[in-house]
Amino acid sequence: MTELQQSRSPAATCDVFVVGGGPAGSTVAALLAERGHRVVLADKDRHPRFHIGESLLPQNLPLFDRLGVRDKLETSAMHKYGIEFVSPYHGKRVKYEFGRALDKRFPYAFQVRRSTFDHMLLRNAAEKGAEVVEECRVETVTFPKGGRPVITAKGADGTERRWEAAFVVDASGRDTLLAGQMQIKERNVRNNSAAIFGHFSGARRLSGKDEGHISIVWFDNGWFWFIPLSDGTTSVGAVCPSEFFKTRGSTDLHAFFRRLIASCPDIADRLQDAALVGDVAATGNYSYQTRQTSGDRFLMVGDACAFIDPVFSTGVYLAMVSAFAAAEAVDGCLHAPHRAARLLRRYDARTRKALGAFTWFIYRIREPAMRNLFMSPRNMFRVEEAVLSLLAGSVADGWPVRGRLYLFRIIYYVTKFSHLRFRLSGDRRRFYGGAKEALNG
Repeated sequence: MTELQQSRSPAATCDVFVVGGGPAGSTVAALLAERGHRVVLADKDRHPRFHIGESLLPQNLPLFDRLGVRDKLETSAMHKYGIEFVSPYHGKRVKYEFGRALDKRFPYAFQVRRSTFDHMLLRNAAEKGAEVVEECRVETVTFPKGGRPVITAKGADGTERRWEAAFVVDASGRDTLLAGQMQIKERNVRNNSAAIFGHFSGARRLSGKDEGHISIVWFDNGWFWFIPLSDGTTSVGAVCPSEFFKTRGSTDLHAFFRRLIASCPDIADRLQDAALVGDVAATGNYSYQTRQTSGDRFLMVGDACAFIDPVFSTGVYLAMVSAFAAAEAVDGCLHAPHRAARLLRRYDARTRKALGAFTWFIYRIREPAMRNLFMSPRNMFRVEEAVLSLLAGSVADGWPVRGRLYLFRIIYYVTKFSHLRFRLSGDRRRFYGGAKEALNG
C-alpha cells in the first residue's frame, strides 16, 4: 500500500488490530505485518498531524535500523549530540555528550518534527503490508466470551465500521482507549505535572555541533525544554506541578506562557528576538499509568499504558521499545496460544522495567541534591558514563551500567543527607542565636 487512505472495502477480519498510528502503533504494525500477520491499523487523524515530543534518544537508532527508516532521518532531522542542563541556582550550564556514555556505539540522536516523523513511520507500516485506515476513530472494543475481539469505529463521515481480530493492540496514546474503557488508568501522584508549550522562529541556539542539543533549564516553578528543529523553529515548553497552573486564573494561555518565560532569564534571553509560530498549547494530567498492560487477547503499548515526565525525552523511545516487545509477545500469542499468559507476563515485566529505569531519576529531578549532582559531574568509578548511558536510553544493559547507577543512588542519598544536616544545623544556629538575643535584650 502506497497511499494512506481509507479502503473502500476494508477487511471484516484480521489477525491483529492496532488502535493508533503514533510511533508505538506504527512500529508494532510494521513488525507484525513483516512477520506475515494480517494487520489493520486505525488512526483517528489524517497524517501528517501535529504532536508534541520532538526529542529522541540515541538508543532509538538501532530500532530505526531494524525498521529500515534511519537513512531518511539522517538527511532530514536535526542531529542531537547531547544535553545541556542550565541551573540559575548554580549560575552555570553543564553539557553532556552521548559519545561519552559507557556504550560508545550511539553518540547521537535526532530532534524531529513529530508530524513528519510519525507520518514516515506510518507509511513504513503500510509499505510492510499493514492496512492503514486514517480518520477512523475507534470507539469501543468488546471481548465476547469464547469469541474474537470486536472493534467498533466511526469514520470521518460518521459511517460505522467493525472488525473482528484475533488480537488487539491499544496504541491510542494519551486517549488510553482500553484503560479508560476498563477503568484501570491511575494518575501518577508522585509526578503530577502539566505542560505549556509553543514553537518559535529566530530563537538563539547553541553554536556548532552543540546546536542540536536539547536544553533543560530549571526555574522556580519547574523546568523548561528548548528543542531546536531542522526547519529553523524551536520547540519551547514548561513543565510545572499541576497545582501551579491554577494560579493562572483568568489570564489567557498566551499571556500565561509569556509570564513563565519572563520568569526564566535564560529562556527569556534566548527568545528575546524570536517570534511565536502558531498557537500556545497546554496539556494536563501529564503522568499516569495503568494497573495492567495486557490481558486475554489484548495489550497496551506506549502512552496507552503509561506516560512519565518528559524531562529525559523518553516518550518516543519508550513507545518504540515497548512496541518491539509487544510485537514479539503478540506474534508468540498467535502462534502458540497456550503460551499467551506467560508471554504477556514477560511483556508486562519488560515494559515496567523500562519505565522504572527512568522514574527514580524523574521523581527527584527537582530536588536540590539531584540538581547539584547534575551540575557538578564527576566520573568517579565511571558513574557519570553510566548516567549518560541511561539518558541515552540504555534500560536493558547489564551490571556495568546498573551497578554504577546503584552507586549513583548511594551518592545521591549521601548528598541529600548532607543538605539536610546542613539545613538543620543552620536552623539550630538561627534558633539559638534568636534565643540569645531575646535573653540579652
